[in-house]
Parts: sequence; structure tokens; C-alpha cells
Amino acid sequence: MLDLCSHGANACFVTGDFDSMNELIDEVLSKDIDTKEKYRVSEIKVKSLHNIGKFNESINAALDFRRQLGLPTPKKKPASTFTIIREYIRVKRLLKNKTAEDIANLAELDDERCEMGERMNEHLATCIYRVEPTMFPLIVFQSVITTLKHGLSPTSPPGFAGLGILLCGPFGKPHEGREMAKAAELILEKPGMRSRAAHNIFVTQSFCYHWTSPLQDTIAPLLEGYQVGLEIGDTDSACWSLITRSYHLCCVGRALDSIQKELDATINVMTHLKQDDKKLGIIAILTTVKKLRGIDAEAGDEILDSILATAASNGDFSLSSHINVMKLEVFIFFQDWKEAIDLVRKAGNVRLFLSATFASVRYTFLEALTYLKAAQSASGWKKRQMKKCALQTIHLIRGWAKSGNVNVVHYLYILEAELAVLNGKNKKAKESFNAAITTSSRNGFLHDRALAHELASAHFRAQGDDYWGNYHIECSRACYQEWGCIGKVEQLM
Repeated sequence: MLDLCSHGANACFVTGDFDSMNELIDEVLSKDIDTKEKYRVSEIKVKSLHNIGKFNESINAALDFRRQLGLPTPKKKPASTFTIIREYIRVKRLLKNKTAEDIANLAELDDERCEMGERMNEHLATCIYRVEPTMFPLIVFQSVITTLKHGLSPTSPPGFAGLGILLCGPFGKPHEGREMAKAAELILEKPGMRSRAAHNIFVTQSFCYHWTSPLQDTIAPLLEGYQVGLEIGDTDSACWSLITRSYHLCCVGRALDSIQKELDATINVMTHLKQDDKKLGIIAILTTVKKLRGIDAEAGDEILDSILATAASNGDFSLSSHINVMKLEVFIFFQDWKEAIDLVRKAGNVRLFLSATFASVRYTFLEALTYLKAAQSASGWKKRQMKKCALQTIHLIRGWAKSGNVNVVHYLYILEAELAVLNGKNKKAKESFNAAITTSSRNGFLHDRALAHELASAHFRAQGDDYWGNYHIECSRACYQEWGCIGKVEQLM
């Protein structure tokens, strides 16, 4: 009877009949049976709560089950920097100098209790990243430590891919992070590990590889992640791959009309797969694309505000940060600097809630540019304050460029040009604008080339140089036209 209820709960979860599913789950969990026998329905409960946007309840359920297993379990609260560093040191000691190949050749895990606990950690990592990201390192470290001490299991690839996220993003060690991503890929080649293939593609392409490789190189693998996810029944990872692919298409400057067509198709796919929570991310990107194309701008504002309200009600800080990046993108392309600085001040720590994603990189560039423009139009103490904020943010981008991030080189040139404008160094400004235009053109960032031309035009016109001012505005208009940003072309007419 209990086995029948468990299978029934899983069938209801797959079909989206959550009311019937909850009745069956409660039936099983109410019985006085061994904790291991409750695992199957407990996992369904955790997954279902996540899928309907109840992230905090999902986290509580997963943590509670780990405690029932008698496994080390962190408390649900923000983790201190000291705790994160302490646990990172534990991981480093266990890793020693192991290569990706060494990790992939570890023995297999044969402890059923540990394996169930690690499966819960895998679910925890997904939820905690969105609502309590300071706990994310602790869950990842716990998974990695379990593998290093007890052996490999299907949950090992997500653990090492998660370590790759931390090393590439907050820890600033992208090449070490890439090695951990490689370890995850090698583990997947072993028998019995394919169930995490789609998830691993999503994580490594969304969080790791863009730090050391061209962003364009993630587009095809993310489509593969979607296809693999559908083949093996991992629709969650399949849809996450589609979301990231859609955003990366925007960031590499793909034509907006083609992006809109793909986004419309993606929404249909997610509706069919009953992935309503993930569909919000696609709707946000689609709304932004339409605003840039000059389509339904006012309706677009209402849609984004509605998604922000939904994110706030669910405690989904990752989604709200994603929306703020989209809104800031539009403000900057339409040169609405007052709205931009207001958003930056209110948005909070976007990098924390989008840790290691390219969206966090893009936001950092937009944030720095916003601060520079605010400083250029201010005076006295406010000017110094805005300049200080800009310099702190530029410092991050300069560090990424030095670590080999080819996707931020033109960002840095644009920011150095605007910093030179702020400091009255006209020769440096001209050189940096030219470098920004050349680099963005060479690397295929058409939209950023348009922006660089437009900013250069404003600088030259302010200097009374109408020749170069007119030249750059014509180039900017041509780039925006090619990109399909009709709303901006009309503004420049």
C-alpha cells in the first residue's frame, strides 16, 4: 500500500496534480515506518514545493529529512564569512592537489544513507541559491566533502559543478573552477551517472565557462542541455538551459527579432511542460526584447513590475535580481540615467543573488556605467561618492579581464572612456572609445558597439566637435538598426 502511494504521488507530481500528490505524501509520511522508506515521497515533496515557488518550505523539508537521516545539517540562516572560509579550508585540505582525473577515479559510494542525504543537498542547492545564497557554499562544500570521504555517486557531479560556481564567481579563481567543472564532466562519463547530464551542462555553461571562454561558445551547449534534459526526463534542467541560452543570446548581440521568435517558442514549450516558475524568467527577457524593439513598452513595464511582485511574495531574490538587470538594460540603452541610478540604489546586492552568472557580470558593467554618468552630472560630495562607487565596480571588471575573461574587455574600455570623460582627459577618452568600438566589433557584441558609438558621440559633441559627434551617432544608429532595436533608432531620429 505504501509503495502504491509513493508511485501515485510521483505520478501526480509529473502530471501537475499537486492536491492529490499532497494527500498521498501525507498518507505515507504519517505512517510509523523507517526513515529510508519515506525518502521517495520526501523527495517528491521537496521537488513539488520548489516547482510551485514555495522555496523556503522546500528548503525546510529537505533540511528536516537530512536531520531524520542523522546527517550533518546546517541551520537555515545566513552563513557568516568566517563559516564559509572555515568550510572552504576543509575542502581544500581534502582536495589537496587532486586533478579532475583523480577525482573522477575515486571509489563509488556504497552508503545508502549518505546517498539519500546528498540527493536532498542537490535539491537544497537549487532553492538556497535563489533565496539564501550565503548558505549555498555550505551545501556545496558538504556535498564535495561527502564524495571525497565516501566515494562517487550520481550526486557528485552537481557537487563539483557547484564548487566550480563558487571558484569562478565569488572566490575569483576561474581556472580552478573550470577544473572542478571538468571533474564533474568526467564523473558523468562513468556508468550510472547520466541522470545528471542535463543538469551538469546547465551549471557549467551558465556559471563556469563564460569566465574563461567567449560567451558565444555557451549557446550551442545550452541547446544540447535542453535536448539531453528532455531525453532523460530532467525537464527542470532542460528549461533552465533554455532560459540561460535565451539570456546569453541577448548578451552576445543576436538580432532582436530572431531572439523574440525563439522566446515565443520557448514560452510554448514551458507551458506544455508545466514549468510556470521558470516561464517567468523567459517572459521577462521577452518583455525586455519587445521594449527595445519599441513594442508594447507601457505594457512591458506592468509585466516586469508584476513579476517583481511575484518574486517578492515567494522570497525569490534571484528572480527579482534578474528582473532588475533587465530593467537597467533598458534604462541605459535609452539613456534614462536618473531611472538607472534610482534602480541601482534600490536593487540591493544583485551580484550575490546572481552569483557567477553572466547576468551578474553584465549588471556590474551597467552599474559602473550608471555610477559614472551620475558622477558626470553631479558636483561636490555627491560627485565624489558616485565616482568612488564606480571605481570599486570597475575594479571588479578589471580583475576579471586580468583573469582571462574575454567577454568583459570591451566593457572595460567603455568604462575607462567614461572615466576619462569624468576626469577631463579627452585624449584618453578618445583612445578608449575607439578601443571599445574595435573590440566589441571584433568580438561580435553589436549592441555594445552601438552603445559605445552613442556614448562617444555625446562626448565629442560636448567638446564642440560636431564632425566626430555626427560620425559616431550615425554609426550608432546603423548598429541599432542592424540589431533590431527600433525603439532606439526612433529615439535617435
